[in-house]
Amino acid sequence: MEKPISLNGVRMRVVSTAEGGEVNTETLFEFAQDGSVVSARYAGGKVRLGYLVGTMSAEGLRFRFAQVDNSSRLDGGYSTCEIGLTAEGRIQLVEHFKWDSREGSGTNIFEEIDVNRS
Repeated sequence: MEKPISLNGVRMRVVSTAEGGEVNTETLFEFAQDGSVVSARYAGGKVRLGYLVGTMSAEGLRFRFAQVDNSSRLDGGYSTCEIGLTAEGRIQLVEHFKWDSREGSGTNIFEEIDVNRS
């Protein structure tokens, strides 16, 4: 039986971003996980500070996000993610997001940047 993927201690960057998104390759995500509860703090690029909180299940990751951009605009929304591994063995999230605070939705792809985590 395959061991489930844990996001605890995982650091990720966006490798592909949607036109309507705010995150980009400069945005660093730092994840924590306790059982099925997942959270992350993120910042960089257009995002001054953001947080996500959600749950992981066999169907994937579902979360809500809230962030402040560099112009002090406060935004938020929700996402669903498929979780997998790249050919090199890095964790990958394919995120489908929708803004609640403004128009727009899209898909972002996150990849783990430090595979030498403990």
